[in-house]
Amino acid sequence: MSELSTQGAFVVQFRRNSDVERGHLVGRVEHVESGEVGHFRSLEELLIFVGRVLRAVGDVPPGKS
Repeated sequence: MSELSTQGAFVVQFRRNSDVERGHLVGRVEHVESGEVGHFRSLEELLIFVGRVLRAVGDVPPGKS
């Protein structure tokens, strides 16, 4: 099993009006290591933020996020 690092660690907070079962996600995401923060209104926006940050810190090769 590979070791986990703060490079790949995120804190995700969902707003009360999120409805995960229906795919309605609204909230805030923070990259633990850099402190970079993003806000999202969909799963797609959340994943775009995570992918961009992981590429920036070199944790994911281009085209793999």
